[in-house]
Amino acid sequence: MAEVKDIEIKDTGGSAAQAISAASQSEELSDLQGEKLTLNMGPSHPSTHGVLRIVLELDGEVITKADPDVGYLHRGDEKIAENMTYTQFIPYTDRLDYLAPLANNVAYSLAVEKLMGIDQALPPRCQYIRVICCELARISAHLLGLGAFAMDVGAMTVFLHTFTEREKIYNLIESLTGARFTTTYTRIGGLARDLPPNWVEECERFLEGVLVNFDETERLLTRNKIFVDRTKDVGVLPLEVAIDYGVTGPNLRASGSNHDLRKSHPYLVYDQLEFDVPVGSVGDCYDRYLVRIEEMRQSVKMIRQCFKDLPDGPISIPDGKTVLPPKEKVLTSMEELIHQFILVTQGVDAPKGQIYFGAENPKGELGFFINSKGGGSPHRLKIRAPSFVNLSALPYLLKGSMMSDTVAILGSIDFVMGESDR
Repeated sequence: MAEVKDIEIKDTGGSAAQAISAASQSEELSDLQGEKLTLNMGPSHPSTHGVLRIVLELDGEVITKADPDVGYLHRGDEKIAENMTYTQFIPYTDRLDYLAPLANNVAYSLAVEKLMGIDQALPPRCQYIRVICCELARISAHLLGLGAFAMDVGAMTVFLHTFTEREKIYNLIESLTGARFTTTYTRIGGLARDLPPNWVEECERFLEGVLVNFDETERLLTRNKIFVDRTKDVGVLPLEVAIDYGVTGPNLRASGSNHDLRKSHPYLVYDQLEFDVPVGSVGDCYDRYLVRIEEMRQSVKMIRQCFKDLPDGPISIPDGKTVLPPKEKVLTSMEELIHQFILVTQGVDAPKGQIYFGAENPKGELGFFINSKGGGSPHRLKIRAPSFVNLSALPYLLKGSMMSDTVAILGSIDFVMGESDR
């Protein structure tokens, strides 16, 4: 028996001999376990979905400790914003969650509009089109997230299924914005351009087909024994723990919360739309998959309602000091020419103040805190990146899991390192 030294005996209702015996057994068990292995997963690894490094401490195949190491993609977006006008920073929001750039544009523009006090003055048509853009972005992001998740645990066919539909969304986005990936479509006070001819009809045809894709994906995964075994009761995140870590979006709702900013703090025209918030019960990888599948169906439902109620009218507020005036007026009117010159060189004249606005993005709550001292540029800008916050729960999720469960847990969180590191 190993020698026991300096054991502090507390009054726990047992004898001193029992305490010494327990300590001896613990020391013997430690000797049997041997040394733990420290393993670097990433930053170059296909299942980390970007440059994420996780320092894993392993006891055999069991993870005893996990430390996520982020920052490899850091670009300093928040500091860059201080040296740009509010409008010039819009393209940088494309590079946050680059799987949903349209939603990022909308969230940032709404934050600036809240600072300027014009968020309630947006034309109805503008608001409906912004909702359509946000929900298309949600479907696109979830399609890729679920496809990559399924591929990580061995279901290659599902990735090909979801990626095919995502390409159709990109065709729609290209005809709407002129770009497939980095859209920069939203403007402070409105939109860059109106819907092109026949775009609504093309989108409605896509919505009919994508619902079939959702059903096929579920037939491939939901009752698939391999997929269920890899995800059921794996990476369980209890609701109280998710709240403590600040987790939002589908990952929070899979743990049993119905918190959705589109319902709890509605913006744009979400309060005029009928939709359900899917909620899980266990909070494991399987629940996170089910929640995202149902969220896409709800997004289709919302887009169809927007098409049905889409009003005519302007797409931007009628204020030449906030939105660039029409080109024909710039070429024929000195006043409009001056407005354009000031907007391009100095930006919108925002008042002094501090505001925060959060939007329900595909990964969770994307928030912008703006500290303004007046003028066309923010004094300080802080981004609440949902991917960054959701990754903070990794030490809890991975501890006690098998090494082979790591890729399933990472895929179920569905994060983007461009947003995490921003």
